[in-house]
Formats: sequence, structure tokens, C-alpha cells
Amino acid sequence: MQGLRWERVQELFHGALELPASERDAYLAMRCTDDPSLIPEVSALLAEDSQRFAMLDEGVAGVAEALLEPRAALAGKSIGPYRIVRLLGEGGMGVVYLAERADLARHVAIKVLRDAGLSPARRALFTAEQRTLAQLIHPSITRLYDADVTPDGTPYIVMEFIEGESLTGYCERRACNLESRLKLFRAVCEAVQYAHQHAVIHRDLKPSNIVVRADGSVSLLDFGIAKHVEDLAGPASQTRTTLRLMTPLYAAPEQLTGGVVGVQTDVYALGVILYQLLTGRTPFEVAGLTPLQVERVVTKGAPMRPSVHGRAYLGDHGHAASWPELDVLSLKALHRDPAERYGSVEALIRDLEHYGRHEPLDARPESFAYRARMYFGRHRLSTSAVAAALLLALALGTFFTWRLENEHAAALKQAARAQRIQTFVTSLIQGGDADAGPAESLKVITLLDRGAQEAAGLKADPLIQADMYETLGTLYQNLGSLDRADSLLTAALQLRREHSQAGQPTMIVSLDALALLRLAQGKLPEAESLAREALRIAQADQSSPEHSRALVTMGRVQAERGHYEEAIGTLKEALAHNSTARASELDLIASLRALGAAEYSAGKYDASHADYERLLALDRKLHGANHPAVADDLESLSSIQQDLGYYAAAEAFARDGLAIVTTYYGADHPKTAGALTILGRSLLYEKKYDQAVDALQRALAIEQRDFGPVHASVADTLNELGNVASLRGDYVGAQQSFQRVADIYRSIYSDQHYLVAIALSNVAYAKLNLKDYAAAEAGFRDVVQRFTQALGKENINTGIAQIKLGRVLLRERHFAEAEEQTHAGYDNLSRQSNPGISFLQAARTDLTAEYGALGNTQLAQHYRTELAANRDAH
Repeated sequence: MQGLRWERVQELFHGALELPASERDAYLAMRCTDDPSLIPEVSALLAEDSQRFAMLDEGVAGVAEALLEPRAALAGKSIGPYRIVRLLGEGGMGVVYLAERADLARHVAIKVLRDAGLSPARRALFTAEQRTLAQLIHPSITRLYDADVTPDGTPYIVMEFIEGESLTGYCERRACNLESRLKLFRAVCEAVQYAHQHAVIHRDLKPSNIVVRADGSVSLLDFGIAKHVEDLAGPASQTRTTLRLMTPLYAAPEQLTGGVVGVQTDVYALGVILYQLLTGRTPFEVAGLTPLQVERVVTKGAPMRPSVHGRAYLGDHGHAASWPELDVLSLKALHRDPAERYGSVEALIRDLEHYGRHEPLDARPESFAYRARMYFGRHRLSTSAVAAALLLALALGTFFTWRLENEHAAALKQAARAQRIQTFVTSLIQGGDADAGPAESLKVITLLDRGAQEAAGLKADPLIQADMYETLGTLYQNLGSLDRADSLLTAALQLRREHSQAGQPTMIVSLDALALLRLAQGKLPEAESLAREALRIAQADQSSPEHSRALVTMGRVQAERGHYEEAIGTLKEALAHNSTARASELDLIASLRALGAAEYSAGKYDASHADYERLLALDRKLHGANHPAVADDLESLSSIQQDLGYYAAAEAFARDGLAIVTTYYGADHPKTAGALTILGRSLLYEKKYDQAVDALQRALAIEQRDFGPVHASVADTLNELGNVASLRGDYVGAQQSFQRVADIYRSIYSDQHYLVAIALSNVAYAKLNLKDYAAAEAGFRDVVQRFTQALGKENINTGIAQIKLGRVLLRERHFAEAEEQTHAGYDNLSRQSNPGISFLQAARTDLTAEYGALGNTQLAQHYRTELAANRDAH
């Protein structure tokens, strides 16, 4: 239904609504004598409206009971694990509350669907909003944490709580200047563009759905009537339920007339918002008008140029404005015809950038005079200096001619080096036969073995040989062949020491490569020694990329050793360097990824989440939306949400990552197996045990087929299968899985590797649950010693193991020794962790029992009080 026909249906619909239900059929028959086919369409709208608002038939008392009382009564009550604090607001779809989750000390916003039982259409829209929020991961879009239903079947979603004020309210209260307003608007546009890139159209953009935090960052709310692009091609009836939910002042004409809705619909709403930011008013005055009159004004009228009101509204704050350009930009976005608007939000952003740089707008018609005016306005200083520049160019030409002659020899040498490397690579692929191409069955490991043989013959040029050893060694390491990597990277470093000048950047690269290998081998002291040597050399030029890369390596080593605060400081320094214009995006990504991992290990989940969100945006920009690096970021976000207890969000991230990896590599690839393991981990915490086991068994089959029975990936999957068994109460099965994990790590790394200690800790925990206390005690004593030797006595893992050992000793009624171990672990974690984490609460519980058994009632009461205080606070 398009144009005039839809407008007629709307007029009939609103007219019928004003009549009693018994008179509507006669009204329609009288009004539709010229076109009876309109009657069923209007009747369908009336029937749906009646179904959605059937509660009105209950009378005033029924309405009050159904609508008002539940909202008032919910304050102080709980929905799932969340306690309602207060009402935040109401929208067309639901009621939004501020709530807190006690065990995580986190405030959230809970949106509860209104009249869920009476409107299947609203329930469908609400479910669609869940799916939409789950897939949109952007710093300026509200995050979805969880979703469920109340005991009476009412759906609710748990979202990030954004503290701030509406976009226009923020600008008014702070009297923001033009530049600040356009900066905020640009951030909103980028969030909408991101949604469009994921095929989601918001359809209800307005200032009240845009919150500005105190730090000036924006967040886009309420995707309640958002729509996927592929869904927009459906029949008109699919979108009728949104008729009453949109806001007419910000709705595009095609939304009001039943036309085709697309990305230009959101462009129009952005145009209204921009107009409001520039003028303090909306493009059309509609106060006191009926809905039908509002539709006519919006679809038929033309807004005044923003400059008419904007000059007076912004006053001194708008003195730098080029109003003719802002008029063109705003009115282009607000055009009544979608085809005449900006074709995308990206196009709108591009013209905002042109405006900021005093460049010609794409929305302007081509003309030499216009573009010349913009050019000379942009380059006043440079055009006045043209003559001086020409004279300078003549002088510089003479200088560079002399310089190029001196550099010619160096260029020839570099070209010869490049030719040597090209010949080397060709020989790897062809196997020495110049007439042969690479065999289709050529495996990567075969290629590397051949490369190692070829590189051994490069003794005449030791620095090229070192380059090759370094590259091949890193590739071997990525394939899990640590012994081969070791021999090549050690040889590369030795060649650098013998043949490079002191302080050469290539020396830093070799030291870093070997340090990262030692990290993978679990040889942490040696890794730190190599990383420190690389960083010491790199200090000579702190603006170099080698310096920032050495910082990243050092930070990764520090984090692996459990020195999280030091690691975070080091990695923030690297990130600051890599955030400058001179740094490459790849270096920025590497530092951000390492920082996010360190903050995650330190339990700083909010900071880590922010890093990975930024990383996700960078990887999508650099690689596209369906690249494995994007999947890695999604999997990391899944792990964070899982540790925070937001299991539905964790599963959503994991499934998105799995979809990317499966598409990229295929269903039977080791990378797909890794993604299946992460999905299995999220499912087991949702107690979806059968689904978790299915995903994990599929992953294990792929990994054992490709890697054999002894591999780190196999161990990772077995560990999760052990966790499933443990959660199901199958501690015998759990013990078997964990023991196999320990054996694999021992074979790959060494008996003293900290991963072996983690696996053995899980074995001991299974024995504890089997009430084999003697074996559990021996296991945890061994684990404490292993962690102390590998990571140090101050490491968090060491403290956790001591708490677990104390619990075993408590079960054995060895109260004095139990208190000693529990208190040591408690002191360790208290210095480094959030006071409400579960391990500290477990330690307080055990200390209360231990001091009580020892007759020290004062200390027992102390820890009992501390336990209660942290339970109440968190």
C-alpha cells in the first residue's frame, strides 16, 4: 500500500477509532462506497488495535490494576537475580527499571514487556529487540546483558544502565557550542551507521533515545521497533504494529504513509535531530495538532532553513558557523523524497567531515565558482605563500638531486636483498624445480621444513639467514611446533648478536620473538629477561614502532607472571604510543588486545570489555565484519560476559564468533573447533549441558583428528568437558578429564609449567567432592608448591590454591593448619582482588568455621561480619 491509498486508510482508521465499536462498520460502508476494497484493510487495523488494547474493556479499575499497580509494586522486589531499585521510565513497548545484581555489584536497566499476555505482536517485537541488541556491539549502543521471562511468563531484557541525560537536554544545560553539538551528532551518526552495516534500521531515532554521559560520550537506546533490512520487504501487515510506537515528529514521511522503509528513514530522523541541535526546535510546529494533522504537516510541508532560527539560537556559540552549508546539509537529510536524501548515513557523515574541513559538500551542485570559493577559503595562508613555495621548490630540487645520488648505492643494495628473498621464497614453493608450480597437496609443515633446509644454506649472508630463521621460527610456533621454533629463533638471535651493530632494531625483533616463544613454553623468567633486554635497547628511540612492540611483549610477560598492575601500566604506555597518527593500525590492535587480556586476567572486566569493544570496531574496519580476528574479539567478549554472570550475552557472542569462523574456515577446521569449545563453555554455565557436550565433543573430534591426542587445544576442550561432568555431579568423569589435561600439558610444556598446576588443581577439586580428602590434600599441597615455583607466592593462582587446601584441611578437622593456609590465601587475594569475589567469600566462610573450632570467638565474629558485609554490598 503506497502513497495516497495509505493516507486514505489512515484517515478512515483514525475516524473509526473515534466511534463506538458498534458503529464502525456502518461508518466504513458509508465512507468507502467509491472503493470497498479499503474496508478489510481498515478493519484489520481496527481489529489489531482492539487486540492490543483489549484491557481497556475491563474498565477503569481493571486498567489501574493491570497497568499501574504492578509497576508501583515491583520496587524492592526481584526479577531473577536482579533487585528492582526504581522505575526509570516507560515507552511504547515496555517499562524500564533500574535494578542491581547483588553478587556482581552492578546496576543494570531492566525492560519488562507491557501487556505481554495480551499482545503476541508486541511479544514478537520484544523478542526481535533482544536479537538486535545481542548482535550490536558498539561503544555508542546500549549493551544487552541477559534475557529471560518472569514466573508468570512476562519477557524481560537486561541492558547496560546508562547514566546521563538526553542529547538535547545535555546541549541545552551546558550551552554547548556548534562544534560540540556537531561532534556529538557525528558520534550518533557513527552508531547508526554501525547498525546499518549489520542490516538493522532503528526507525525510532529521537533525542530522548540518545543519552549523553558526563564524559561526553553518547549511547543509543531503544531498538524496540528496529527492523532487519531483510524483514522490511515483508507484507505491510508486519509493520502495522509499529504504527502507534513511532514518534511522528521524527518519523520519515514514508513511515507515516506506509511507504518503503530503508536506511534513508533513519537518515531523515537524524536530519530532524540535527535541525533541533542547530535551532532549538523541530522542523515542524505541531503543538495541538491531531495525529492525522501531524502526518499531513510532515508529509506535505517544507521546513524553514535552519539558519533562520539558528543564528539567534546559538548566538556567540555559533559564530564560526557557515550557515549556507549547514542549511544544505540539514535540508538534504530532511528531504521529503527518500531518493533525494543522503543515500546512507555514511554519506551524511562524509558531508559533516567536508563541512568541518571547509571543503565542498557532496550535497552541493557542482560548480567551479563554489569549489574555488571553498578552496581559497580553506587555504588562505597557503595561497598567499605560493610564490615563496615555488622559490623554495627550486632550491630543494638541487639538494635532492645530490642526495639521491648518494642514496643510489644503498637502494641497489636493498634491491639485491629483496631479490634474494624473492628467490628464496620461490624455491620453497617450487622445491628447486623452476618449471614446477606448487603441488596441490603441499602442506604448510612441508613448506616450513623445506624453508629451514634452504635457510641453512644462506651462510654467506648471515643477516638474511637470521631474517629467514626468525620468520620460519615464528610460523613453527604458530603451528604448535615449539621445539623447531626454539632452534630457529635461538639461531636467529645468535646471528644478530654476532653480525648486527649494537642497538639495531632487528635485534629488538629477535629478542621479542624468542621472548614470546619462551612465554609459550612456560619459561617465564627467561621470557622476562629477553623482553627486558629488548626494551632496554628500544629505549634509545622511544618513537619507534620497535619500542612500542617491545612494551607489548614486556606487558604480556608481566601479565603471564601474574604481575597484572605492572602489565597494565606497561601496556597502557604502549597503547598511548600506538594511538598516535604515526603508529600502524596493526600495532594499535596488538597493544589493545594485550591490554584487554591483562585487564581481564586482573578481574577488571569493565575496562577489558571497553578495550575489546574498541578492538572489535578496529578489526571490523580493517578486516571487514566476517574476519577471524573479529571472531576472536567476539569470543573474548563472550568470556568476559560469562565471568560477569551474563550467560545469555556470552552465548550470543560465542555463537556470532562461531558463525564467522565456520563460514571462513568450514565446519571441520581446527579454528571452528576452538570456537565450538568457547560456545560449549558458555552453554555449560547456562546449564544447557546436552548442548554443551554436543559442541565440545564435536570440537574434540576435530582437534584429535588434526592434532592428535596430545595438543593444547585438545586439553582446552577436555577441560570444559571436565567442567560439565563436575557441574553434573559426575566427579569421577571430571577427574579423568582433568587428569588427561594435566598429562597433555606436561607432555607439551614441562612438568613445572603453571598450566599443569591448574589442571592438577581441578583434579584435586574433583577428589575433594568425592570426599577423598587425603588425596585431595596431597593434590592441593603439590599445586601450591607448583604455583609458588612457576608464578611466585604472591600470584593470585597461588592464593586460590591455598584457600582450597585450607578447605580440605577443614574437612579433615585439622583446624590450625587449615587456618594457616586459608588465611595465607585470603591475605594474597585481599591485596589484589575485589573484596566481594567468590574465593574471598569462601575464605571468610572457612575462617569463621576455623576460628570457631579453635575457640577464637572474636576472630570468628570478625570474619562472619565481614562475610555478611560483602554479601550485602555485592
